Amino acid sequence: MKISYNWLNDYLNLTISPEQTSEILTDIGLEVEKIETIEAIKGGLKGLVIGEVLEAIKHPGADTLKLTKVNIGSETLSIVCGAPNVDAGQKVPVATVGTTIYMGDDSFKIKKSKIRGEVSEGMICAEDELGLGTEHAGIMVLDPEAEIGSLAKDYFKIEDDYVFEIGLTPNRADATSHIGVAR
Repeated sequence: MKISYNWLNDYLNLTISPEQTSEILTDIGLEVEKIETIEAIKGGLKGLVIGEVLEAIKHPGADTLKLTKVNIGSETLSIVCGAPNVDAGQKVPVATVGTTIYMGDDSFKIKKSKIRGEVSEGMICAEDELGLGTEHAGIMVLDPEAEIGSLAKDYFKIEDDYVFEIGLTPNRADATSHIGVAR
């Protein structure tokens, strides 16, 4: 029997961790055999923050690229961007150096690099690069009220779930649903 921690939380308003919940379920006779973490979005948007484009100028060595300065709260990054819609004053999702971007089955790690002779210290992301949609015509432009430096995971309200695998015995028919386990 598989039970979702988030669904249980809808019924119980849990203030304890999934591990503590697992112990309690086992103590009341619903033996938790395994806890599995389910990511809402592959990678969970780790390493992505909200930034503000301070300037966007034409790249001297490429017609379709722009040099941007992006404030991510803790520092200002130089990022080379190829999106046609990037402009100063926009709030955008930024993948910092070390972040892994997942696009379907493919993934790549953001590294500090030189693009056509200019340093790039991150990546301003499009919808499909975050796993939030399929749009790739340009970068994602966020609400002007978005807080600079906040985690993209919090901004987009991305919640991981935990699934308890319960070894249900025949005498516990009362626990064959989320409501039954919550009760």
